[in-house]
Amino acid sequence: MNRDPNPFDEDVNPFSGGAGSKLRGFGNRHDATVDIPLDRINDFRNREKELTSWEAELKKKEQEVKRREDALTRAGVTIEEKNWPSFFPLIHHDISKEIPVHGQKLQYLAFASWLGIVLCLVYNIIAVTVCWIRGGGVIIFLLANIYALIGVPLSYLLWYRPLYRAMRTDSAMKFGLFFLIYLIHIGFCIVAAIAPPIVFRGKSLTGILAAIDTFSDHVVVGIFYLVGFGLFCLETLLSLWVLQKIYLYFRGQK
Repeated sequence: MNRDPNPFDEDVNPFSGGAGSKLRGFGNRHDATVDIPLDRINDFRNREKELTSWEAELKKKEQEVKRREDALTRAGVTIEEKNWPSFFPLIHHDISKEIPVHGQKLQYLAFASWLGIVLCLVYNIIAVTVCWIRGGGVIIFLLANIYALIGVPLSYLLWYRPLYRAMRTDSAMKFGLFFLIYLIHIGFCIVAAIAPPIVFRGKSLTGILAAIDTFSDHVVVGIFYLVGFGLFCLETLLSLWVLQKIYLYFRGQK
């Protein structure tokens, strides 16, 4: 009777040749070398040099910008970054950081006055557009747009920005420019609230006389004009109050 061979009886040395050599080859796979193309190594080195050069150049530019900013600061030149309104910055405006604490409330009042004239002129376009649709003529619509397109930026450039800088630096010259232009602003608000029949019977402005005139033709248009009249009256009163407050502030600073 044949007996199964005992696998442990086989005299097989795994470290010898023959079948054991395959195991030896399997065990020596860690000794194999990985060939990396020389071109790839050179490419890595070139990229590393480019990044290092780019970083050095960027630091150099940052130092140059900082040097120029420091020079402007020493010369008294302030860099104004546009930050208002936040969703679409158009102007530089930061009362809490740039205006002295004792003048911030007054500056906010002046800012409310500027926003008030912006509101008046924009609403004036709406009311005059309603009048134009009701047969008032296209000329008054064009004039209303001209008032807004010219009045909004000029009011900021001619009196609000000089006041902002005057409050920040206590410049008597800038205060004087503000008082001069702000009086013209108040005069325009008074004329707009009255709307005398000077240009196209005054219907290009939503004043009281234009409101009375439009009531006879269209009640809806008259109501729109009465609201505009109220806005111009409020803006006039606010502007007079701001003028008085700033004058007292200016006299106290002298």
